Amino acid sequence: MGAYDTQGFKLDNTGRRIVVDPVTRIEGHMRCEVNVDKDNIIRNAVSTGTMWRGLEVILKGRDPRDAWAFVERICGVCTGCHALTSVRAVEDALGITIPKNAYLIREIMAKTLQVHDHAVHFYHLHALDWVDIVSALKADPKKTSELQQLVSPSHPLSSPGYFRDIQNRLKKFVESGQLGPFANGYWGSKAYVLPAEANLMAVTHYLEALDLQKDWVKIHTIFGGKNPHPNYLVGGVPCAINLDGDGAAGAPVNMERLNFVKARIDEMIEFNKNVYIPDVLAIGTIYKQAGWLYGGGLSATNVSDYGTYEKVMGDAKTQQLPGGAILNGNWDEILPIDPRDPEQVQEFVSHSWYKYADDTKGLHPWDGVTEPHYALGDKTKGSKTNIEEIDESAKYSWIKSPRWRGHAMEVGPLSRYILAYAHASKGNSYAQRPKEQIEYSAQVINSVFPKALGLPETQYTAKQLLPTTIGRTLARALEGQYCGEMMLDDFNELVANIKAGDRSTANVDKWDPATWPKEAKGVGTVAAPRGMLGHWIKIKDGKIENYQCVVPTTWNGSPRDAKGQIGAFEASLMNTPMVNPEQPLEILRTLHSFDPCLACSTHVMSPDGQEMANVKVR
Repeated sequence: MGAYDTQGFKLDNTGRRIVVDPVTRIEGHMRCEVNVDKDNIIRNAVSTGTMWRGLEVILKGRDPRDAWAFVERICGVCTGCHALTSVRAVEDALGITIPKNAYLIREIMAKTLQVHDHAVHFYHLHALDWVDIVSALKADPKKTSELQQLVSPSHPLSSPGYFRDIQNRLKKFVESGQLGPFANGYWGSKAYVLPAEANLMAVTHYLEALDLQKDWVKIHTIFGGKNPHPNYLVGGVPCAINLDGDGAAGAPVNMERLNFVKARIDEMIEFNKNVYIPDVLAIGTIYKQAGWLYGGGLSATNVSDYGTYEKVMGDAKTQQLPGGAILNGNWDEILPIDPRDPEQVQEFVSHSWYKYADDTKGLHPWDGVTEPHYALGDKTKGSKTNIEEIDESAKYSWIKSPRWRGHAMEVGPLSRYILAYAHASKGNSYAQRPKEQIEYSAQVINSVFPKALGLPETQYTAKQLLPTTIGRTLARALEGQYCGEMMLDDFNELVANIKAGDRSTANVDKWDPATWPKEAKGVGTVAAPRGMLGHWIKIKDGKIENYQCVVPTTWNGSPRDAKGQIGAFEASLMNTPMVNPEQPLEILRTLHSFDPCLACSTHVMSPDGQEMANVKVR
């Protein structure tokens, strides 16, 4: 195909081809191919979703009240966000208003998911793209302790002995001939720039987060019965409230359980403040000083979100992370976004393994079609079951191509924070807290940490720092911190409402299908950990006639559309220099910053332990 131009990106697929298949440490099945020039700079990127399950097809003809239980299985990491989106879609279609307690409990569950998902993503899926585990064996525990007290003086676990114990624990992994959870990394790569002490500190916090996260999700078991896949209910939440009860069946929410929830919220807030945020800022400072400000892609131009974290005050509702769309990098103009508008959200399949009556036209999700059609392009190298090199001029992914008013968009915490910053700059008081977080982070990265670490100060603005891989990683941490703060407000409001005598958790006035209209349609949206999530439903004669989900990774991981526009994954890799193409750490670092979610399978392993990933350079 040679060189061509789209969205301002000069794509050239004539250089050496690098294939990473599968991309691991993500939720699902993904393949990535890039072309690098003679200087090992990425000049073309191709992102492929390699699995299809067809949940939209499975849902046809089913009871809409059951849809949440099916779509929740879309993901085993973001658990309840699909269920919440689904019940909102059904409630929207049927005109159901839920009780205040149900709304607050849902918010607490959703924000617990955000805090948990963001922390687990960074420490257990993404940090290893920044942190050289083996290098931590060379660290001086005393200097690591000093670094810890410099970066995060409020964290109580910081003694030299503590870090020495962690180092010895890690050493046993290595001496046993394997690295356990840290296996299959590019340790020793020159793409890593952290000093040994920072690596040891990060590995230590990896283990701390591993211990804490299992308790945080117990909030879901209290309100939803289990985790993953907690229970939801059209019309509210499936848990009863009895402050004087003993937690027995029928009244699982009592004062003891609420106190447990409060303790976990406090724990999340402290961890984010004392560990997660400082770690990301310290790592970001050091990499930024090394000149690594790549990976922005579409976040520098086109971002969108439906808006989220509603605050209800009487009849008034405000979004604490306001939505909208920004095009062409113009933060001064925020365009309104409406998931109901057939001219706004559309999905294309020009380069996807699906078939429309007219592949050049997009469909709004209410009119969406999910008809699989697996066919490879003529220029594909290999076979259908063993692709060696994909033909991106043809269909090449199981992911569709959503577009907003015809534009490829990036979605996710970074998009939400860019929008919040833009809203706050226009005087929106409900977006001021995110703006404060961003400005504080810029100050730390530019001045505070450089001074403390003996590095030169810089003057990067928010608009320079945010649209990068570092900024995408930072936005997740900031959102986790903000969600903890908002969750505490939700909890206090819930307790006050219960103490005022309100015990209602469900509205079942329209539970009987006999009360429904013959035909109805609705949409539900949620700020999923990976970005804006929407479910669209059409109901006819009490059954699901059509159901379509447009998930964050569909937006970000989309292949090219009929206009040749590339998706956010592909755009983020463009023009990134690689230290060593045989060790594609830079590719993984940027892709992992999105936390791709392609299917309900986090890890891929063969029964006999055979290697399941490879990198090919042609």
